[in-house]
Amino acid sequence: MSSLIIIIAMFALLWVLLIRPQRAKQQQQQRMLSSVEPGDEILTVGGLFGIVQEIDEDDDLVVEIAEGIHVRVARRAVATVVKPDDEDADEDTLDGEAELDDGEETVAEGEAEVKGEVESVHSETAAPAAGKERS
Repeated sequence: MSSLIIIIAMFALLWVLLIRPQRAKQQQQQRMLSSVEPGDEILTVGGLFGIVQEIDEDDDLVVEIAEGIHVRVARRAVATVVKPDDEDADEDTLDGEAELDDGEETVAEGEAEVKGEVESVHSETAAPAAGKERS
């Protein structure tokens, strides 16, 4: 009798910890997918950002991924709806960090390397190999 109670308790624990949260997550994803409307910015599971232009008769989305470039995306391929507030906040912090109090702009650590101002560690690989011929 006690082993039956332990088995029932294990199933109840499994349901509370695994099955119930997974169902809630699936329901939330379904609500998000059904609420996608034209004008929303989305992120697909393939990693493409775009703006929904229209919903066609097959319930697929016509998404603009670049100016003048439209692709047809299955509704279930939408990973999330991107909120425009997140982008505005990121741009504000980047603009604020780019200037110092006295008006001088800061230089990012990697920017000097990109401009070629830092000497390469592998200088022998930077120069073309002279005298070697390919056969």
